[in-house]
Amino acid sequence: MSRRPESANVIDCSDLVIDRIGHGAPTRAIDGVTFSIAPGDLMCVAGPTGSGKSTLVAALAGASDSSIRIVGGAAQVCGVDARRPGRRQRLLTYRAGYVPQGAGAGLPPRLTVNEIIAEPILARDRRVNTKALSIRVATLLDEMHLPLGTASRFPYELSAGMRQRVAIARAFVLDPRVLIADEVLANLDLEVRPVVFGAITRRRGQGMGALLVTNDADFIRELNAETLMLRGGHVVARGVGKDLLWAPNAEADSQS
Repeated sequence: MSRRPESANVIDCSDLVIDRIGHGAPTRAIDGVTFSIAPGDLMCVAGPTGSGKSTLVAALAGASDSSIRIVGGAAQVCGVDARRPGRRQRLLTYRAGYVPQGAGAGLPPRLTVNEIIAEPILARDRRVNTKALSIRVATLLDEMHLPLGTASRFPYELSAGMRQRVAIARAFVLDPRVLIADEVLANLDLEVRPVVFGAITRRRGQGMGALLVTNDADFIRELNAETLMLRGGHVVARGVGKDLLWAPNAEADSQS
């Protein structure tokens, strides 16, 4: 079978269907979702708990979660078929920077911050220039407003907000084509949020796309982002800012 032509968009989803596999019968988490993100563009995904937001971004990022399975439709992420990545799975994870939900709390506890941020590069090339890699890590720490001494510390020595910024730095280390992040602002103080906002905005200017899960209305407004509103795995509204176009009966249902 010939490979589908590579899309110019960083994400292309068409009628995407995703199941959650548990101990019982599969649960339909995403049902018929369609959207695309061009280089440099940004989309926010919002919705109540259980709407399928985290499942959607985990599947698109190529997360190693055996409970998530794309069972219908099509999805290309950075030119890789996310439904059947095969040998291109590693390419997908290199091209897509992923910040999962609870990323800060999930950092490897036995690695230093330097090792955590550098790991995606070392997994790709063990012969990397160590001096250049140290400079790369230091640059990212500085961008995230973290002291350079943080590099030699372990996650348990950091605050929750610092751990979250380490996770974001790790997602940026390979200069991804797209950032896929689930609650990227989690545990961040108000004065630190502009740091993350600025880092995303700079990279968007260089062509990086972004797909962010957030229910933070102020953040969405600041980003002036297109929003995809999910409920029960379905898209119930879409638009920019307050100008959401709701599916028939969806707005009334949300207020009932």
